[in-house]
Amino acid sequence: MKTLKLIQSDSYLRPYASAIEGRYNYAIAQEKKLTGGQKLSDWANGHMFFGLHKVKSESGKVKTSRWVLREWAPNATAIYLIGDCNGWQKDEAYRLQPTENGVWEVTLAEDMLQHEQLYKLLVEWQGGSGERIPSYARRVVQDPQTKLFSAQVWEPKEVKGERLKVKGKEIKRRKAGDPLFIYECHIGMSSEEEKVNSYDEFRRDVLPRIAKLGYNCLQIMAIQEHPYYGSFGYHVSNFFAVSSRQGTPEELKHLINDAHAYGMDVIMDIVHSHAVKNELEGLGKFDGSTYQYFHDGPKREHPAWDSLCFNYGKDEVLHFLLSNCKYWMDEYDFDGFRFDGVTSMMYQSHGLGEDFVDYSCYYNGNEDGDAICYLTLANKLIHEVKKNAITIAEDMSGMPGLAYPIKDGGMGFDYRLAMGIPDFWIKYIKEVRDEDWKAGHIFYEMTNRRQDEKTISYAESHDQALVGDKTIIFRLCDADMYWHFEKGHSTYMVDRGIALHKMIRLVTASTINGGYLTFMGNEFGHPEWIDFPRQGNGWSHKYARRQWSLVDNPRYFYSCLNLFDEKMVHLLREHLVPVKDKQYGTHLPWEDKLCDNEWDQVVAFQRGDLVFVFNWNGVKSFEGYGIPVPAGKYKVVLNTDAKEFAGFGLSDDTVEHFTCPDTGYLPANKGWLQLYLPARSAVVLQKID
Repeated sequence: MKTLKLIQSDSYLRPYASAIEGRYNYAIAQEKKLTGGQKLSDWANGHMFFGLHKVKSESGKVKTSRWVLREWAPNATAIYLIGDCNGWQKDEAYRLQPTENGVWEVTLAEDMLQHEQLYKLLVEWQGGSGERIPSYARRVVQDPQTKLFSAQVWEPKEVKGERLKVKGKEIKRRKAGDPLFIYECHIGMSSEEEKVNSYDEFRRDVLPRIAKLGYNCLQIMAIQEHPYYGSFGYHVSNFFAVSSRQGTPEELKHLINDAHAYGMDVIMDIVHSHAVKNELEGLGKFDGSTYQYFHDGPKREHPAWDSLCFNYGKDEVLHFLLSNCKYWMDEYDFDGFRFDGVTSMMYQSHGLGEDFVDYSCYYNGNEDGDAICYLTLANKLIHEVKKNAITIAEDMSGMPGLAYPIKDGGMGFDYRLAMGIPDFWIKYIKEVRDEDWKAGHIFYEMTNRRQDEKTISYAESHDQALVGDKTIIFRLCDADMYWHFEKGHSTYMVDRGIALHKMIRLVTASTINGGYLTFMGNEFGHPEWIDFPRQGNGWSHKYARRQWSLVDNPRYFYSCLNLFDEKMVHLLREHLVPVKDKQYGTHLPWEDKLCDNEWDQVVAFQRGDLVFVFNWNGVKSFEGYGIPVPAGKYKVVLNTDAKEFAGFGLSDDTVEHFTCPDTGYLPANKGWLQLYLPARSAVVLQKID
């Protein structure tokens, strides 16, 4: 076979060519075996066959409907539907019959089930039995008194939510290649009230805020049903069910419709890396066996997450998970997925205790070939369903080819999360003195990546805000946030924190090669960590909410940080226009470093028509500081030190700047841009002539 492009692109991968080619060929063979030659998107339709469906039929002029329920449970000896419809008792009229390949089925008259009735399956097996929620249940609710979960018949009369009408000209969606600006959110904790917020309330109250900030992609956490709210949505029990704590399926659809009307893509934080251990609510011992969906033996349980590990080598598991991907796109119009825990999936060790110091760590037999194959097929399927779909991998290992086209030997993700960047910022803030911050080192950490694989950069996500950890603003300002965040009452600690908060975000967002992400509230420096209701805090929602009143109150600095984020996002969206070349295809303009003066703690770089200058020095301001740039005229388009952003306003940003000629730079048509650089500030200039 012809050498795959991934191997051609990196000489250090050539010793591992056989492993890379083996993965590629295995994925092709698995797809052919599973589909028999048809398209993956035509095969992955488990959600259209399994589960509870209302089927309409027509005999002459008479139209009738009936219910059909199907389940895969190869170890079962008998299955009954029990619920409100039959007093939760075994009833032969509701007994499922075995068909073939472990599939069970029952057909019921239309009047035997009603909308909103609760139901479960009573599954019997050799030596035991148990109540189970159907694996493809689309609606699962919790009893407020008993706290038990049940499936719910959900067949409402068609309800069309009023579509959002956007004033002015129609908002255009992001084009392929345009940078992603992702707003990561958790619907439940998006209210200021101490409660679980709803899809409708988020759509009405929070979505307009996100649109105003300029973010073009909404990433929603905790959509798949999960028994324990405090798991942040990562211990999933019911993979096809929308979390009912936050509202109905129709309300989620309405939210997605409105986000699309604002010009946003909407992606889902999907959890296929593991599943909750619960047996009554989830898939654990669904049909009495330990191995139906999961590995058996020592590989069954995740050693760090107290959860179950899928067996990606089973055809039925692949069908279940791939159908799940298609379902969320078909049913809810999601535009793609952020795949959780990809590192844990790709390695037998789940990445635990691994350093990944060189390429041999990716091809040493520790890989899970079946999981890698699943992720490859998932990416192919998703892009078959939606050509411009978005897939993002949460991987900390740096697996080469993860975000590389499948046809060229990669796994097909569009982006990987740049997980090293938030780790870098935590380490820098915690361990390095201000006077020892290295401007060039910061730039290196922001841009250290494979140029042929796109990444999502971020200073912090939900991970950095969880209880036991601290947000960036809280690390910088500490307790002073509670007493000195009102305008006119700041301290040095607060002034420093605000300045660095803006600079950290600007350097992270301005150096992207794919996209930028922020978690809900962090854009304005939300003062609290995240701690979901649990026994240890008296089941309180106090720290599982967002205090929007802080950012809406002009007395506080939060409004200034929010305004800075808005200006930054809009500026970068306008100016980071994709370019094309033969080697890398469509990509964002390169970050051309203009100067790196470690003794001054100053770094400058150019992207397109923008010049970014950072003075990380906490005590020194510089007058007439020379930056070598393309000759011409420049204007200031963003300054972290502007008063409107809670800065000191030490520069006159209305002044136009002209380059000074230098004979040594004349052949390159460059000159010196001489700037006043206040301490601990950054400025962005645009070439206008």
